[in-house]
Amino acid sequence: MKQYSLKRILNMIKFNYILHFFLSALIFPFAIIFKVFLRNYWLVCEEKYEARDNGYHFYKWVRKNRPKQKIIYAINKKSPDYQNVKDLGKVISYGTISHWFWYIVADKNISSQKGGKPNPAVCYFYEVILKLRKKNRVFLQHGVIKDDLPWLYYKNTNIRLFITSAKQEQEYIESKFGYPKGYVKMDGLARFDNLHNIEIEKDLILVMPTWREWLASDLYNTKSMDFSQTTYCKYWNEFLNSKELDALLKKYGKKIIFYPHRNMQKFISFFSTASENITIADWKEYDIQDLLKKSALMITDYSSVFFDFAYMRKPIIFYQFDEEEFRSRQYAQGYFDYKNTILGDWTDNLNDLISVLEKHITSEKDCLKEEEIKTIFPNWDTNNCQRTYDDIKGI
Repeated sequence: MKQYSLKRILNMIKFNYILHFFLSALIFPFAIIFKVFLRNYWLVCEEKYEARDNGYHFYKWVRKNRPKQKIIYAINKKSPDYQNVKDLGKVISYGTISHWFWYIVADKNISSQKGGKPNPAVCYFYEVILKLRKKNRVFLQHGVIKDDLPWLYYKNTNIRLFITSAKQEQEYIESKFGYPKGYVKMDGLARFDNLHNIEIEKDLILVMPTWREWLASDLYNTKSMDFSQTTYCKYWNEFLNSKELDALLKKYGKKIIFYPHRNMQKFISFFSTASENITIADWKEYDIQDLLKKSALMITDYSSVFFDFAYMRKPIIFYQFDEEEFRSRQYAQGYFDYKNTILGDWTDNLNDLISVLEKHITSEKDCLKEEEIKTIFPNWDTNNCQRTYDDIKGI
């Protein structure tokens, strides 16, 4: 991961960080008083504009199966995802005075994102620097961890309950991330409950590349960057406009949906295709889990979303054209070996990718057997939310 000078970081501190610091200080004494009367509330959220990940699935499960549990969901009410939660129960506006109030009052703060809080920078100061609220925070996770992520080490989070899903993931985090015994639980991602008994569109191929921090992060001057000249943009546009790929899709009657990571969606206008068999997807118009469930084959680079696909025992192709740069500038190698895995095939150039894709199409490669998938996900069932709920109750 690239390191930044203190001067550069300070120069990038936004005005709203300062605003939120004073806002939290203002609301704190009132919230503490109300906390005496408002007991056993849980606060759940994801990214500020999202209700489609593990936070949403967990919140929905609790409202349906444990209706007596007092639970609140935070989201920006201008988000299209607000429709997913507005009728389930109490919903508050993300990053507002109300969010700060319930962040302080709630007995449990639950999120699928480490930064799922009224303001991540200010909350980091309270939780990690001052070591406040360290006994009530639950990390549902955004995906299955496979890389070395120092920002999720216990010394950098003070998270009380850390949810995992895969056997190797659990072992890796327990051995390397520094969490006290019993803080890391292999309960399974809440959204996995919804990945059984699926209906597949056999002609649909999902392409989901992950983000590039050095392109999407606010720590970089994206205004002065010509995104069209980046390796990421060039290679994926080469893929989208490949005549060989288009001919392959026409020959076998296949369709591709190209869905870049949420953090790269601001660059969606830079991608184009002349193929009638390829759709470039805007996140506002497509539900990720719906795409994952109905697609027959996935192409990705490093995105951990491939674990969702593997969980459904469907084939994957890894296309990694910038491996050295990605490892040096974003996520260091962890335990997972893309080049030697039963979960999929690995390529680093377009010609090989198209060849491997045709091999999958023509051979209709068998999916993983149930006994194989259970060696990866021991809890391969529909009780992920139940286990998570029980463990949250227990802290």
